[in-house]
Amino acid sequence: MASSHPLATQAGLRMLDAGGNALDAALATAIALVVVEPTGNGLGSDAFCILWDGKELHGLNASGRSPATWSADKFAHLDGMPERGWDSVTVPGAVSAWRDLSARFGRLPFEKLFEPAIGYAEAGFMVSPVIAEQWRRGGEILKDQPGFSSAFLPNGRAPYAGEVFRNPDMAQSLRLIAETKGEAFYRGELAERIVAFGKAHGAALTGSDLDNHRNDWCGTIAQKFKGFEAHEIPPNGQGIAALMALGILDHLEIEDLAPESGDAVHLQLEAMKLALADLYAYVGDLNWMKSVSVTDLLSTDYLGSRAKLIDRRRAQDFGPGIPHESGTVCLATGDANGQMVSFIQSNYAGFGSGIVVPKTGISLQNRGLGFELTPGHPNRVDGSKRPFHTIIPGFVMRDGKPAMSFGLMGGAMQAQGHVQMILRCLMWKQDPQTAADAPRWRVVNGLSVAIEPTAGNDVIQELKQRGHQISIEAPDESFGFGGAQIVTRVDGGYVGGSDPRKDGQVSGF
Repeated sequence: MASSHPLATQAGLRMLDAGGNALDAALATAIALVVVEPTGNGLGSDAFCILWDGKELHGLNASGRSPATWSADKFAHLDGMPERGWDSVTVPGAVSAWRDLSARFGRLPFEKLFEPAIGYAEAGFMVSPVIAEQWRRGGEILKDQPGFSSAFLPNGRAPYAGEVFRNPDMAQSLRLIAETKGEAFYRGELAERIVAFGKAHGAALTGSDLDNHRNDWCGTIAQKFKGFEAHEIPPNGQGIAALMALGILDHLEIEDLAPESGDAVHLQLEAMKLALADLYAYVGDLNWMKSVSVTDLLSTDYLGSRAKLIDRRRAQDFGPGIPHESGTVCLATGDANGQMVSFIQSNYAGFGSGIVVPKTGISLQNRGLGFELTPGHPNRVDGSKRPFHTIIPGFVMRDGKPAMSFGLMGGAMQAQGHVQMILRCLMWKQDPQTAADAPRWRVVNGLSVAIEPTAGNDVIQELKQRGHQISIEAPDESFGFGGAQIVTRVDGGYVGGSDPRKDGQVSGF
């Protein structure tokens, strides 16, 4: 079990010790993370999952849709979508993910999965260092949002590292969700409180929006690469960008290069820029992607043509291609029976919208920020529509068998991090902890690239000479390089890794 908080990892292990399977462990961990890492997720989050049940791979899209009354006209007076407040709130899907996954694949009673989280919320937990700093930063931005300060800023400030934080209101909400198998959240007492609080502040979200929420068993999309097969959830998420980058790199003989070399990093950066250019131009809710399809974007011929644009000696600023003529917390686990799970849930920008429903501990996501206002864009805001999503679970198969469940939280870093973890773990055969520890890069925009100082001065200078505009960021200053959680399958068991940029833990028995 690998997650971004030791108490959450222990919650998952408790389920395995109680006779549960990998899915039970993943859900107990996810539920615990709502309590102990509120800076990254909450009861008002969305979620996605890729699960190997021992025979086949499954994908779940549990992202919510916009309020039915939203339209482009509603936001036409703005330069972009609101980042905070009620006009950034979409329907939360995480609770429904817990319910649907448990009903289909779980072994333990649904209520059992909530026991660790309820205990942490009631008795309290010591706030860990990275989360304490993120809490402080989030509090400074969100303190005036409705309900935020009373829920998350006791005594008028964020809790310090090592300080005990209790959340009895969230404990009670978790009980209601457990007892009603999520019904209280979408159609019962908690739904009524969410809607009433929104109505008091002029929000568009209604009881019908919550009642009409449904998840999709969407399967996965895949890209073959160097003898293995990478899997992602289909759009509305950005996972397709990781697959496109891998497909481009498959034409460039990157396996012959050393992982820490300037040559290898340059090719990854250029492939990622090409993939991101297409991602931001063509991807949104799958039902609105009319002109360009997933098949178009993953076509071997198309990705080969994109690879030909890369100059091995010079950085470039790419625009989107023409695929055909017409036109973010994560965790990973595995069990003794071979079931493996990659699960991710998020409130998006830190605490999300900043809206916290009084006396519930429910912090609502700001996924509405993911929409576009550009006319004709497949991701243009509309009613009852899923926004473009950053959070993506990752999974890798080899010869029809599971090889790795993983994720790398962190906004626009996620698809880029997936590429880096896949290359390191599976192509360059680094163990998961080494891959998680290794220096990272991040495409920002244009020729701008952020990189960790541990990449080394030689590599950084090589990249500058090729025209990359480099900014050096320490991970504890920017939190911009995400946090990886990885479980790989080996003969006789599993090997895991947990990112040192987080407060996490990988553990097993």
